Amino acid sequence: MSSEPLANLHRIGQLDQVPFSEALIRKMLAVAQNRIQDAQRSENSAETRFDCAYTAIRAIADAALLKFGYRTSTSKPGHHQTTLQCLVHTLAVDAATVRTLDALRKQRNLSDYDGEHITDSLLKECIDQAQALVALGEKKWG
Repeated sequence: MSSEPLANLHRIGQLDQVPFSEALIRKMLAVAQNRIQDAQRSENSAETRFDCAYTAIRAIADAALLKFGYRTSTSKPGHHQTTLQCLVHTLAVDAATVRTLDALRKQRNLSDYDGEHITDSLLKECIDQAQALVALGEKKWG
């Protein structure tokens, strides 16, 4: 994977450089694993479960950026979207999957800010995507 696209995002202020930390990457992987477990707890509401699965996705995407010495600039709008889009460069995730992840991000915003209901199919998709990304992260870093 080329880090040139990440360097370009850094140049335009979308990414900040951070020191490499294997410990932090491991912590983010653990966060993702824990959030997936929370997402699978049926006693939680669908909205809570969805939010947990989405947080797992973001944690893996953040860990993948950290592996390259970057994190998104949270002072810029759209940092969640940037994190997900970077998965093409950090974990070699295909563009179709990134589009699915971005749709889940948009659904999370609708749920959080507009009270949109989370359907069973959306919840399942979010959990499935989180599990796939965690498995990919474990394979690459594990």
